[in-house]
Amino acid sequence: MTGIKLVAVIMIVLGALGLAYGSFSYTESTHSTKVGPLTLSVKDEKTVNVPIWAGAGLVLVGVVLLVARGKS
Repeated sequence: MTGIKLVAVIMIVLGALGLAYGSFSYTESTHSTKVGPLTLSVKDEKTVNVPIWAGAGLVLVGVVLLVARGKS
């Protein structure tokens, strides 16, 4: 599998996941302190929404790369 085909497949998979799930969340550690034997930390959960146009665009560009690469 060539590099461009691999990139195209990865783009298609990421676009399909973006369309299927619509958002993803992650945890970010913002503050932490140690007071004697105690350790205190603050963690924020962030959510990122994936626009429908971005997921569909990734799928479309991935398919175009596969088709254009296959004909040459």
